[in-house]
Amino acid sequence: MSWVVRKILRGAMIFISWFVVPYSWMKVWRIPRHKLPPMNNSLLEIPATDLAQMIRVRQVKSENVVQAYIDRCKQVNPYLNAIVQERFDEAVTEARAVDEFLASTQKSLEDIEKDTPLLGVPVTVKESIGLAGMSNQGGMRFQTPRIAHEDAPSVAQVRKCGAIFLLVSNTPELCMLWETYNLVTGQTRNPYDLRRSPGGSSGGESSLLGAGASLLGLTSDIGGSARLPAMYTGVFGHKPTPFVVSPQGHVPTSTDPRWGEFFTIAPMTRYAVDLPLLLRCMSDPQGQEIDLNTPVDVNKLNYFYMDSDGESGLIRPLTSDMQDAILRVAQHFNAQKVHMELLKWSFDVSISRLLRIKDIETIYNQMLDTEKNRKLSTEWLKYLFGCSRHTFPAVLLGYLQKFAEILPQSRHDHFERISNELKHQFLQMLGTNGVLIYPSFPTSAHQHYRIYHKILDTTYMMIFNVLGFPVTNVMVGYDKKNLPVGVQIVAAPRNDRLCLAVAKELEHAFGGWQKPPQST
Repeated sequence: MSWVVRKILRGAMIFISWFVVPYSWMKVWRIPRHKLPPMNNSLLEIPATDLAQMIRVRQVKSENVVQAYIDRCKQVNPYLNAIVQERFDEAVTEARAVDEFLASTQKSLEDIEKDTPLLGVPVTVKESIGLAGMSNQGGMRFQTPRIAHEDAPSVAQVRKCGAIFLLVSNTPELCMLWETYNLVTGQTRNPYDLRRSPGGSSGGESSLLGAGASLLGLTSDIGGSARLPAMYTGVFGHKPTPFVVSPQGHVPTSTDPRWGEFFTIAPMTRYAVDLPLLLRCMSDPQGQEIDLNTPVDVNKLNYFYMDSDGESGLIRPLTSDMQDAILRVAQHFNAQKVHMELLKWSFDVSISRLLRIKDIETIYNQMLDTEKNRKLSTEWLKYLFGCSRHTFPAVLLGYLQKFAEILPQSRHDHFERISNELKHQFLQMLGTNGVLIYPSFPTSAHQHYRIYHKILDTTYMMIFNVLGFPVTNVMVGYDKKNLPVGVQIVAAPRNDRLCLAVAKELEHAFGGWQKPPQST
């Protein structure tokens, strides 16, 4: 992309902001500036790793834990609008069965922990991931509601580990936006400021986690969908190495063999210490193997950091708060600042590869729907006249895909070569003992709908889906508006344990998740 085109795109984002910002104000001024009810149950503040052990030794009952989270969900959801469908009664019944089993079993504690490490622990799931018997529409309207007939492989693995599922949470239509609203459930809000976005597309999960209404969440990530929401709500989200977790059982999906190279089901947790546990439970037994057991000495890792994308001219510079977050983490590890010239092509590479995924389910290609596929021109006219059943991102995607199709193959080949070279440079730098500290996003959580003139800034996250590197968003403090800020920790493929170990160290150093503002 030439310098002139980059300037035009950057100018277009400024132009779009002239419409988006006033629209955002019109929408958010009606949202009351309420604070969430206080967290009064101490069970809500115990990491899952400890909670699972307490349940196993019968120090606490699973029923009491599950009920505590159900009560918290009922408390905060009227403020957040994060829940699509709950299964609270079934969860309580399952928790009682766990307590009865533990009271009568002759099985050793070691065997219980080995076979069911999450026994009796509550978990929530992004609605786009199949949970048997629950809504599985991906925020999309259907003439007949779509219900998951079976668990997604990742859900089945977590259920096998003894977890108890509470609900499915909100997502934008077909997960096609870094903000969470749709025409079925509506808009989900940020627990730290109800007038701000919890991010997307896993905003329902991040909102519940940040509010203390969930402990472990199953989310998904194809362009930062597990990392931006985690950053916006002060929790931890990890994009695993491709194929560590099965990408199947999700809406949307794709028949493209390369789908799993870019897309993955991803863990999101309130406490960094719980990420390895949840990832281990989610992992596909037939998938890519990674080592999560070998201890990591964070003092012996090689640390690098960057505070820009290589000066592409497309992505806005970091705010002073985000810049400070990067520098504080870099100083904590005495990291070396590096520069990669090829990163200025991140947006071009990301868009070229992601928009060319074949047979992905959209409103124009509904592989799992009985309705007829829609036409671009017809759907756009319906949207302009307020007659469409779909949101703007879902309508626009078809045009973006057409744009990628009309680009000369030589341009795509050029971006493919840049992608391969960039991956090679990262591998050379990181090796098997290095991590990169990199921005998650230029700002903390913005007001609702303002992602539209910040779309280019998501390149900070998308590039690692394209390259296939594991990445963890780590909570490292608050900005001047008392909103959470975070950074990405990147490692080479199959070195997820390095990201997770650094996340745990930073949680200890900077405090990790803190309760959002609460009413007195």
